[in-house]
Amino acid sequence: MAKYQNPTTLLKVLTGGTALILLILLTLGTVLAIGTKTPFQLGLNSSDWAAINFTVVQALTSAPLSVIIAVPTARSLARRQFLGRQIMVSLLGAPFILPAIVAVLGIITIWGRSGLVSDGLKAFGAEPLNIYGFTGVILAHVFFNLPLATRLILQGWLAIPTEHFRLAAQLGFTTLEINRQLERPMLLNTVPGAFLLIFLLCVTSFTVALALGGGPRATTIELAIYQALRFDFNLPKAAILAMMQFGLCTFTAVIALKVTQPTDFAIGLDQPSKRWDGFELSTRVFDIVILMAVTFFLFAPLISIILKGLPSLWSLPTQVWPALLNSVSIAIPAALITTTLATALAGLISSLSKRTALAIESISFLALAASPFVIGTGLFIIINPFFDPFALALPITIAVNATMSLPFALRIILPALTRNQDNYGRLGASLGITGFTFFRLVIWPRIRGALGFATGLSAALSMGDLGVIALFAPPDFATLPLTMYRLMAAYQMNAAAGTALLLVATSLLLFWLFDRGGRLDYYIR
Repeated sequence: MAKYQNPTTLLKVLTGGTALILLILLTLGTVLAIGTKTPFQLGLNSSDWAAINFTVVQALTSAPLSVIIAVPTARSLARRQFLGRQIMVSLLGAPFILPAIVAVLGIITIWGRSGLVSDGLKAFGAEPLNIYGFTGVILAHVFFNLPLATRLILQGWLAIPTEHFRLAAQLGFTTLEINRQLERPMLLNTVPGAFLLIFLLCVTSFTVALALGGGPRATTIELAIYQALRFDFNLPKAAILAMMQFGLCTFTAVIALKVTQPTDFAIGLDQPSKRWDGFELSTRVFDIVILMAVTFFLFAPLISIILKGLPSLWSLPTQVWPALLNSVSIAIPAALITTTLATALAGLISSLSKRTALAIESISFLALAASPFVIGTGLFIIINPFFDPFALALPITIAVNATMSLPFALRIILPALTRNQDNYGRLGASLGITGFTFFRLVIWPRIRGALGFATGLSAALSMGDLGVIALFAPPDFATLPLTMYRLMAAYQMNAAAGTALLLVATSLLLFWLFDRGGRLDYYIR
């Protein structure tokens, strides 16, 4: 099917242009504010180059591993129907939306030197695992990013019309032929975007490197930026590192977007996904094994968090409950702002020429290239001459969290919007259904799932943020992650474990509330 050229309207230019300007101001604008405020001393020392080298190596290891494991996992979920499948699909978002410090605690409980796996190894006379340093960083990044990659790739599988699989079954296609004719084109469209997101997440990693890095040899650029700002207050060095990070991530974004190929499937009847392949014994055994292994890898740390935190959940300190309200007050507005901006940007990108759309989509990933600490420090420099930045901790945190979640939301919403405009745009134009009416009747029902997933993901990510609020929060203001950090610093580990469980439960609840409006198997009735 030929690609339908969606018209560029004044409304799309105004809304999408406004979103794009805000994104540029909050990313490049804050970096420039840091750079212009202080004199630059060009040059990086050996430790800075070591941080850059470690960042690239660990990202080039973590991202392919996550995607390689996610592809068979998503395929198994797409072609298998079993009790609890929908629950498993929904919970796939849990590890990614876990606050990083909470997830690290769960990983150590399972994989640490005194963890469950090491205890099993010692029972057989083997040495316990050492997860600090390069190995620990890779393990944690795969834990965080495997569920996200699986969800993104699974959405691509479920976007293939059921009628195609029915026709393939009627023609006697084998599993390999279905992979070549139907699944491989979808993967060429989906995998580069998933790889890009995960690579950028690994490049901008902070908490994982701080907790599991194991010393100067395992320091990421993000951690080096934090050290330059927090301990040395060396603004020129932080700005230079931030620009290096921008350059690396932007270069990666352009390459990944250029190799992305469009998937060209005919229009289906929006029926639930159904498969007639994959019933060979070897295929069934492989699907069962991969699903069981991934289930243990992802959910064992979550279960350990529950077991540690449940006894203390009923006796939490009084300061936890105001912190919970503050976290929710930040997460919901930030998520709604993120989805609104992402939808506006997606509408603009889908109506532009391929070259222009690629450029704007690349710019949208500036948020991932930016460090939250750099954005926060830049906002501090900009606001300080006019207002008290500490009095504006809440709106500043909302703005930064919305900015950091924008690339995820756009990567989820844009493919769904573009695909449905290509499929139904020409038909709508021929029937005289255009503008908001076309969006309400045709596009909205078919992207509702993507919007719900994006909003839930953004809300959960905002709930677990610790970076910006730690820079701006006054002593009498805290969110749940900051309260948990303060409890851990005061060695109140039982209270910290209970707070961690409350934080996880609230994050999952927000994710589920938004995501349930658009299930993966949603179809037009």
